[in-house]
Amino acid sequence: MSRQIATWAGGRWKICSRAMNSPNIERHRFGWLESVCAVATSLLLTACGGDSGAPPAPTPPSLTESQRIAAATATAQSATNACNPIRPFYWEIGDRTAALASGSVELGAGGAPTYTAATSMNIASASKWLYAAYVVQRRGAAGPTAEDVKFLSFRSGYTNFNLCLSGQTVDGCLATGSNGTYTSANDGLFFYDGGHMQKHASLLGLGPLVNAALAAEIRSQLGTDVGLSYSQPQLAGGGISTAADYARFLRKLLDGTLRLGAQLGRDAVCASPTACPSQAVSTPIPSTERWDYSIGHWVETDPGVGDGAFSSPGAFGFYPWIDVNRSLYGVVARESFLLSAMPSYQSVQCGRLIRQAWVSGVAR
Repeated sequence: MSRQIATWAGGRWKICSRAMNSPNIERHRFGWLESVCAVATSLLLTACGGDSGAPPAPTPPSLTESQRIAAATATAQSATNACNPIRPFYWEIGDRTAALASGSVELGAGGAPTYTAATSMNIASASKWLYAAYVVQRRGAAGPTAEDVKFLSFRSGYTNFNLCLSGQTVDGCLATGSNGTYTSANDGLFFYDGGHMQKHASLLGLGPLVNAALAAEIRSQLGTDVGLSYSQPQLAGGGISTAADYARFLRKLLDGTLRLGAQLGRDAVCASPTACPSQAVSTPIPSTERWDYSIGHWVETDPGVGDGAFSSPGAFGFYPWIDVNRSLYGVVARESFLLSAMPSYQSVQCGRLIRQAWVSGVAR
């Protein structure tokens, strides 16, 4: 009678047969080999039949830039995802040195593009990120003060802003209607409103400035290579710029030229009245999502659909962002005055997909 026993030799398991002249003696002599065989069999099964001496599976090759570009482009041009309803628009993705991919997406085929990197448009609340960067840059190495942070994270209590007129000064706008009205009940709570930045700019000494002078002052800190003008002297929403100029600003945040780049997400507060009613009063973000707000910019922290990106979407659909790793920037640029459709959030939904496609290399 013989029994098959597994033994290790030459870097692999070998199966051998042993004659059993005396059952008792052989069981004693080869019992340890039977145990080894059982363990080896278990290991082999766990490895799905592979040779335990074989090298590990190779690491999948990293994505090429061409794969990322193809995925992002297909996503932006898709007729079946969230990018389709916001046509026409321009999109761009880049890193701290340059744009890496971009495109103009139209309603139909043919014709000149509606939006390009050079198209000037109202950026609305994307103006907030610019003003916050101006303040942090102006403060220098000392950084923003506690008062700066409170005003720029919209917890100052100045929550009754309406609008500015084109020919006004910063202070003239603040004095219009209820724009400069303080509400003590909102002090310390997040309340999305242009009054915070308007009052802050006045306290900072920008009160006498009209549109052109205001733009020149903001660019004195951001850099004169960042194109910017104002349709009204409203720091939180009066800016006019292009995708190319805003992208230049975002690259300066990424490469450290602008101090705010190292402080993205700093002192962020919950900005969802639904998720944290004791901390937030008013927000433009749908109640289905929970975002945080930092110094003049959002942090997309929703546990379901958020990825931690930093952004500042404007009411008319201009959506600039920086990824959570601070290695990429992006812009979705368009101008829609159909505010009932929430152009800002529509652009966010499209921009997210383009961002995901770039990172994964898979069209969304």
